Amino acid sequence: MSGVTYITRDGDCLDNICWHHYGRSSTMVEMVLEANHGLAELGAIYPENIAIFLPEVIEKPVQQNIINIWD
Repeated sequence: MSGVTYITRDGDCLDNICWHHYGRSSTMVEMVLEANHGLAELGAIYPENIAIFLPEVIEKPVQQNIINIWD
């Protein structure tokens, strides 16, 4: 699994880290928690020097429904 490691600063929280790294926090927080076992037990606000792995997001292609006028 590819990605980057983020080192926290005192007062960081996961939704803010995800927002800055991925551009959104929806579904990203859950994905990062899955990739970092034990991270949820640290609470909502992290102390400094916690290594958090931020996995690469592979977007699934959006399926488009094409409607032809002769269908």
